[in-house]
Amino acid sequence: MRREKDKIKIIPLGGLNEIGKNLTVIEYKDEIIVIDCGLKFPDEEMFGVDLVIPDVSYLTKNIEKVKGIFLTHAHEDHIGALPYVLKQVNVPVYGTKLTLGIVEIKLKEHGLLSTTELVRIKPKDIVKLDNMAIEFIKTNHSIADSVAIAVHTPSGVILHTGDFKIDYTPIDGEVADLARFAELGKKGVLAMLADSTNVERPGYTMSESTVGETFDRLLANATGRVIVATFASNIHRIQQIMTASAKYGRKVAVSGRSMENIVAVAMELGYIEVGKDDFISIDSINKYPPEKITIITTGSQGEAMSALSRMASNEHKKVNIIEGDMVIISASPIPGNEKFISRVINLLFKKGANVIYEALADVHVSGHACQEELKLMHALVKPRFFIPVHGEYRHLKQHGELAVKLGMNRNNIILADNGDVIEVSREGIKKSSTVASGHVFVDGLGIGDVGNIVLRDRKHLSQDGILTVVVTIEKESGNVIAGPDIISRGFVYVRESEDLMEEARVIVKDALKECEEKHITDWATIKSTIKDALRNFLYEKTKRKPMILPIIMEI
Repeated sequence: MRREKDKIKIIPLGGLNEIGKNLTVIEYKDEIIVIDCGLKFPDEEMFGVDLVIPDVSYLTKNIEKVKGIFLTHAHEDHIGALPYVLKQVNVPVYGTKLTLGIVEIKLKEHGLLSTTELVRIKPKDIVKLDNMAIEFIKTNHSIADSVAIAVHTPSGVILHTGDFKIDYTPIDGEVADLARFAELGKKGVLAMLADSTNVERPGYTMSESTVGETFDRLLANATGRVIVATFASNIHRIQQIMTASAKYGRKVAVSGRSMENIVAVAMELGYIEVGKDDFISIDSINKYPPEKITIITTGSQGEAMSALSRMASNEHKKVNIIEGDMVIISASPIPGNEKFISRVINLLFKKGANVIYEALADVHVSGHACQEELKLMHALVKPRFFIPVHGEYRHLKQHGELAVKLGMNRNNIILADNGDVIEVSREGIKKSSTVASGHVFVDGLGIGDVGNIVLRDRKHLSQDGILTVVVTIEKESGNVIAGPDIISRGFVYVRESEDLMEEARVIVKDALKECEEKHITDWATIKSTIKDALRNFLYEKTKRKPMILPIIMEI
């Protein structure tokens, strides 16, 4: 019988029952490795929040065990939380050339580049620790230099696929190392964690090269400027746009901070090849006729401050949409962004642009495996145990069912949640306990200082507004000597509701009088009395519940 300590612990701290915020802990004996360190963008209930990162308190409590952060690829949902996490857990970061090139930009912005150890690896490399060996395996995804990670331990191999698709004609010619997945499967994989994003889609994900054919056709027929919005990280997509542009004698410029940064890094590292004369500054576009210009920009998700949104609303400093522009939106909407994209498309059409988007042409393919590719991965790896990752609950559930259809024992599949401690050994797999996990909100420079109470207040303010009641009381006697003055923000417009405000003042005066008669001088009690009286009155009159903020001044 194996000793308890020979069990491998798998602890997802993000990426389960959600899209984004991917971070998985693998723990064996006295060593911990972290796979990915991502963020997610706030949903509409997270008022004012800029970013959401994982709670890594488990790592900070076990800091002496943490040996490194191992990255599968350079998308925000896998690397975006690094600048915040490294401030608490300063360990070496391992990644491929392009992944670390993009990480460096982030760390430089946060002043962490000089204090972080970055270790460049390539597929087939193995990083050896005392009890674990971490192997990197080439995969394909919608960003170059993506890898899967196999963690070798004496108790068995844990394989994390990372985000992947199986592309037989990738732009860089480097296909996924399917032979290595098969080899691992033959030797025996104890547990596999696999990407579930596209599990609901039958068939295969189209090759990235099919998008290049569409760009070629569109640019051949374009008579004015071509503006393409895509993800800044999709290096292969950008390469195909540049290749098609060069073929038709077009100069290429890029717009948007992240696009400029990532394209600069990709060109420097050799991931994008473009003729010296074919790539120009956005400042130079007016020196050429419209039919000789292609602009690659950010904003494929309709983000309010992105370059494409600013172009559509005439707020961009360098580019305004003109009649005859062809705008290609080369991305599919992330769930929740549909209305933002729709708004931008409408604005572009109003400006006279010809807008091409996914519903009209094959201008985007996913970077995630569909059902047949997932089946192939399962067939090659043949894991004993399976944990679906990277998806909402429905994705994880469907991926589990897919594994069952392929002959896997239902008892060997774990549908986990963030914070679950999954113990796995040759004897079996089980959820043994939970650790702290959840959302940490980044708002401005504040990290974690916005919590559920602040969000609840922001929601309250957004729905019903605020009423501030200002009263001045004499310290000695407790008599009201000024006020009450009532200030309304987001509740009613005072000039149009003078009667209501006057009645509200009377209610507050009566409440203060009641406190005076009962000789109540405690501020908290006075405030509470004002709140209760005013809340009931306002609800009765308006059926609304604004936030009421009494301010008492003593002189």
